Amino acid sequence: MEDYESILLVKNEVFVYKIPPRATNRGYRAADWKLDAPEWKGRMRLVTKGKECILKLEDKVSGELFAKCPIDKYPGIAVEAVMDSSRYFVIRLQDDSGRAAFIGIGFADRGDSFDLNVALQDHFKWLEKSEELEKGASDPSQPQLDLSFKEGQTIKISMNIGKSGSGKSRPRAATSGSSGGGGIGLLPPPPGGVKL
Repeated sequence: MEDYESILLVKNEVFVYKIPPRATNRGYRAADWKLDAPEWKGRMRLVTKGKECILKLEDKVSGELFAKCPIDKYPGIAVEAVMDSSRYFVIRLQDDSGRAAFIGIGFADRGDSFDLNVALQDHFKWLEKSEELEKGASDPSQPQLDLSFKEGQTIKISMNIGKSGSGKSRPRAATSGSSGGGGIGLLPPPPGGVKL
């Protein structure tokens, strides 16, 4: 199951920005970036392989990998929303040797950034639930519920099924016109019918 890659989200237009160092502990601000001159423009794919989640930046045409951002938790240091806009994020790029760098990414449409937020939240909620289920299934301290019949154990089922011709029949509601129920009642016999 961990051999294949599952795609959570694809956005065909993402902008990459070089960001200045964070001035304070308050967070990043997109207004400090050169928003009118992005460093790179391409496609973003959010993929999972097993329990690993990776944000990949790729060339739109060739699909060549530009950079990748492994995400271990969200919200966290790997993907951080900026303070002054919902369309921009700071992501931590990491290469195979472990070196890391922070860059800014942004979307032209606010809906695209919302989709990224939701996809990340859904993935980590799913991951948390699956870990809880695995823990619960492998936890021997919880008693197992045995619902099987023991040797010689019997059960008795009482069923109230009415038979035709028996004296136990359910009372029917009155259907005459005087009951005021508004029902049609019985229809008269067809004209020209033979009287028995």
